[in-house]
Amino acid sequence: MAAEVLSSAKWLYCGEPDESQRAVLVQFSNGKLRDPGNMRFTLYKNNDSTNPRKRTQRILAAETDRLCYVGNNFGTGALKCNTLCRHFVGVLNKTSGQMEVYDAELFNMQPLFSDESVESELTLESEIKTFREKVDSCIEAFGTTKQKRALNSRRMNTVGSESLNRAVAKAAENIIDTKGVTALVNDAKRDDMQDDSLYLPPCHADAAKPEDVYKFEDLLSPAEYEALQSPSEAFRNVTSEEILTMIEENSHCSFVIEALKSLPSNEESRDRQARCIWFLDTLIKFRAQKVIKRKSALGPGIPHIISTKLLKHFTCLTYNNGSLRNLISDSMKAKITAYVIILALHINDFQIDLTTLQRDLKLSEKRMIEIAKAMRLKISKRRVSLAAGREEDHRLGALCIPLPPAQTVDRQSKRRRLT
Repeated sequence: MAAEVLSSAKWLYCGEPDESQRAVLVQFSNGKLRDPGNMRFTLYKNNDSTNPRKRTQRILAAETDRLCYVGNNFGTGALKCNTLCRHFVGVLNKTSGQMEVYDAELFNMQPLFSDESVESELTLESEIKTFREKVDSCIEAFGTTKQKRALNSRRMNTVGSESLNRAVAKAAENIIDTKGVTALVNDAKRDDMQDDSLYLPPCHADAAKPEDVYKFEDLLSPAEYEALQSPSEAFRNVTSEEILTMIEENSHCSFVIEALKSLPSNEESRDRQARCIWFLDTLIKFRAQKVIKRKSALGPGIPHIISTKLLKHFTCLTYNNGSLRNLISDSMKAKITAYVIILALHINDFQIDLTTLQRDLKLSEKRMIEIAKAMRLKISKRRVSLAAGREEDHRLGALCIPLPPAQTVDRQSKRRRLT
């Protein structure tokens, strides 16, 4: 009769017998169970239902009169077969003739002794430790004298840095309590403006004309302007043939070449333009250097007052290997860029091609636009025709009244990109 029922039974997959809990199958690591009725089972599950890994963790405890057994489906004691394959339990319903199939999970039950509670604590402590802490423990136990000395030194430094951090945090809390958050924010904004003023020339935002926003006298004093007469003579008297030679030899940047091509015919205006172009060309060549060891490195024909101005206003004095030298830092290069932009504005009626200047200065377009916006220039785009019928977009910068709102760069990004 039983054989007839089995031969006509049909499979019916029912999934999990309880909500989010598969059927439990057990095996004992130290033998077989003789008396199932004498065994009391208790199933524990993790309460963390949000973590997808923890919500399926289960611990199965079995208790007899003589011994206790524990099995789990996670950690080192879990069976790998639960992840490599699926287990099912079939229950034959003789009335309906269907084999009801449920998902199952296999637990390996191991005897629990009183000494294992101490070992489990040690195992838990080992799991909590980081790799660095485990390596330090190995050094303490088996390391050489040199390794142990280095370990003690590192731990002392860690303690010192923690003490310093606590002291700094406490000092910051005291400052916040004393001055207040609003005052600190205002101080930070004022510091940002001061940071900009370190490399931006004086800006007269209330000026009525573009030429008064960045005054020419703030760039060159009357004595410095007078000193440019002699070195700028070659630019003042330049011919078309000499300009072609400059282009062939690549001795001057593109902006200087274009400015020389359009020198005015009026003698006074031509003299002023030639002096400005010469000083701009000198600034661009000066910016390309990194370290100035002596004034002669600036090149021949530079007046003493101009070389003094370059070293004083556009370099940082540093001490290296027993000697003083002038370093052109990233912030100083940004300052030179700002002065070059203003000179170009005075030369080109306060509208310049920023793309041409950016390439002459070997700057990224993003950094050039940042400096131009900090100087409150109006940025626009224009299509420019090139040789062989090609065209490309150029960025233009114009000094217009009224000035656009000042745009300051975030301090951290500014320190990272002062190039």
